[in-house]
Amino acid sequence: MDTHDTNRFYFRQLLGGRDFAASDMVARQMVNFAYLVGDRATGECLMVDPAYAVGDLLAIAEADGMRVTGVLASHYHPDHVGGSMMGHTIEGVATLLEKCPVPIHVNKHEVPWVVRTTGVSDTDLVAHDAGDVITVGDLEISCLHTPGHTPGSQCFFANGCLFSGDTLFLEGCGRTDLPGSDPADMWESLSLLAGLPDDTIVFPGHQYSAPPAAHLGEIKEINYVFKPRNREAWLTMFGHD
Repeated sequence: MDTHDTNRFYFRQLLGGRDFAASDMVARQMVNFAYLVGDRATGECLMVDPAYAVGDLLAIAEADGMRVTGVLASHYHPDHVGGSMMGHTIEGVATLLEKCPVPIHVNKHEVPWVVRTTGVSDTDLVAHDAGDVITVGDLEISCLHTPGHTPGSQCFFANGCLFSGDTLFLEGCGRTDLPGSDPADMWESLSLLAGLPDDTIVFPGHQYSAPPAAHLGEIKEINYVFKPRNREAWLTMFGHD
């Protein structure tokens, strides 16, 4: 699909606790974004990080005349794919598969983590390498392996948009002090993302800042995670003992 063919590019940015799962207090607290991306001409779309109320997300896609044909999972944490967190059970891909059996696209390094967190089988997952391209209709979506927050964190680049999960926020980046996290990996991942075109629109995994999205060039100017000029300076600021 031509990156300027906006008539065919189907896109919805949906805020948990507001646009879906409106009555879920955990969703309101966590302010996760889920996304629908696809090809209007073929009526096919993918869900990015469905959690909390997958029935709501399916209904939104259906109301738009779209059919969900897969899931793009940025990483294994329950607020993105479902599972148990802080004593709460969050609905996610396991429930989605009961309603709508579709492939769950994950980075190959994240497979055991997703299986453990969600309870789905590894046969439900499609394991990807860095640089793999997923197609939905005529839309091509590139998988960018961006470890740091988790071993198999990945971002998705399509139609001039970057769906950055918990790797990059408009302000800050994902935590690097959790199981599977690595500050040195995060430096490399942020360096990779910094090389994308400045007019790339970044759509993060959470609304941790007032704007819901911003151009990458602007983020590089204002986001403190891009201030260190080399790996050593980054680790001095963001490394953990």
